Parts: sequence; structure tokens; C-alpha cells
Amino acid sequence: MEPSSPPAVRARGLHKRYGATRALDGLDLTVAPGTVLGLLGPNGAGKTTAVRVLSTLLRPDSGTAAVGGHDVLTEPELVRSVIGLTGQYASVDEILTARENLVMFSRLYGFDRSGARERARELLERFDLVDAADRPASGYSGGMRRRLDLAVSLIQEPRVLFLDEPTTGLDPRSRIQVWEAVRDLVGGGATVLLTTQYLEEADQLADRVAVIDHGRVIAEGTPDTLKSQVGGDRLDVLVHDPADLSAVADLLGAALTAPARVHSAERRVSVPAEDRMAALTGAVRALDGSGLRITDLGVRRPSLDEVFLGLTGTGTTAEEAAR
Repeated sequence: MEPSSPPAVRARGLHKRYGATRALDGLDLTVAPGTVLGLLGPNGAGKTTAVRVLSTLLRPDSGTAAVGGHDVLTEPELVRSVIGLTGQYASVDEILTARENLVMFSRLYGFDRSGARERARELLERFDLVDAADRPASGYSGGMRRRLDLAVSLIQEPRVLFLDEPTTGLDPRSRIQVWEAVRDLVGGGATVLLTTQYLEEADQLADRVAVIDHGRVIAEGTPDTLKSQVGGDRLDVLVHDPADLSAVADLLGAALTAPARVHSAERRVSVPAEDRMAALTGAVRALDGSGLRITDLGVRRPSLDEVFLGLTGTGTTAEEAAR
């Protein structure tokens, strides 16, 4: 992004209450053009409310927000002209074929008959739906339905796309297909705000991640930056015999001059590793010839699951996150 480029999405001090519940409590968000922001948070954190405000479906009680340079309160029609929105569940008509769905929605968006047919053809090719174009959508797999839903949301070529849990309920293969489609969209210049219940999805797709809790952002950064905030890299050693855990911890702690933590249930010893190569080298030298049976050894970063747990202080699982 050029220094002078305005944000694709910008929100400042958004508040929204439902009775005594503060759905948004001073929410601030910024999304640079051509990037993906992953929005994560526990149940009731305010993610859906934020998306509804930014897509002009809900008015905030206070605060400001702009999408594509247009104010969501004073220029809602202009905002709608530059955005696409895909909800958690496919909104296409399953009685119709993919082609009929795309033609119908194109006509609703103002295309003439020939323009609608041409736009449908382009999107069927783009989302690899040509072979199934004239079959009823009711017979599609979950991944095909989701790709069709994405295609519908792109009829007007939106500059900003809001994706609300786009792969919920999909099998791994279909999820990967949707990920590829999202990457293609961003590669073509689109900006994406993504809410997801899969932390791996945010790790795969997001340039930046914003964790929100109780209606406000509590942490934001690249996935790697957030992982560093909860402890950085660490060396993990798995042992064959749980009785060896204490001895391994003593050896590693002395060799790496760092506190070693024992995880008995996992038969794992973990040590902070500021220098990845030095930690690996030191561990191998310390364990070599010790007679201790090691089943695995490696340096890794915390997962986004661990980041989420550390930041929110809740036991929310990856499947529950971002709902």
C-alpha cells in the first residue's frame, strides 16, 4: 500500500448497545487496500455486529466508519455499491442452476439480458463451475455452493468483500478450494474482511489479525507478531518414557540457560528459543549420548489457538472462535 492510500475499511470508536449489552464498545479497525484482515473473537465478542455496521445493515449508536472512502452513515448507498457480502450460509436459490442464479442476480443488479449472461459466463469460469453450470444447485457439494455464493457476491466486482465464516461446515477439500478463491480475489486487488471459526484459516489467509473481545480490539498484528506476543518460539522435545521428563528438563535448562517446562500429559518438555538454530544445536548436543529416548525434537511458534487463548483468557476452542 502506498503511504498516501486511504484505508479500504476504517472504523473509529464504534459503539452499539442492545439493552444492557455492549455489542461494540469503542471498536477501532483499519484494513489496508488489497489485504485480508481476519477478525477473531469469542462468542458475543461483537464480530457480527461489526460486519453489519460496516456493511450498512445496522446503524451504530456512536462512532464513525468508512468503507471504500464512503461514510457508512451518510453515504450508505455508495458503500453498498463498492462492497460484497457473503454470510455464513449460502444464499443462492437451490432450485435454479448456477447459471440461472448468476443471471438472475445480475439482472437484479441492473445488468441487461446480454450483460447478465456474459457476467454469468465469466464468473462460472472464474470459480470452476462451468461443468456444473446447468445443474440445479441443490445437487452441489458444500464447496460448490460456497463458490457459487462467492461468485454471486462478486457480480458487481466489489472493492471490499465481507466474508462471514465462509467455510463453516465444509470438508477439508472444499475449505481449501474456498481459500484458493479468496487468494485469487485478493490477488486481483480486492480487500477482504474475514470472520472465521477456524484459527488455521486466519493463519492461512490473513495479512493481519484483529482479536476482539467485549466489543473492542484487544490485539492486532500479523499472525507471526501475535504469536510472538504470547511467548515467541520454543523448543519442544517429546520423550518416549515419561520417567525421563525430569532428566530431559534438567539437561535442556542447563544447556540453553532457559527455564524448561514439563508437560506430563503430552510427554513434552518445552524451552524458550530466542535463537532457533542455537536452541536446536544446543539441545542435540545436550541430549546426544545421554541415553534418553527422544521421539521428536523441534522449534515451533505458538499456534493461533494458543494466541487466542492467551489474549482472551477464555477456554474458547477454535471451533467456537469468531462466532
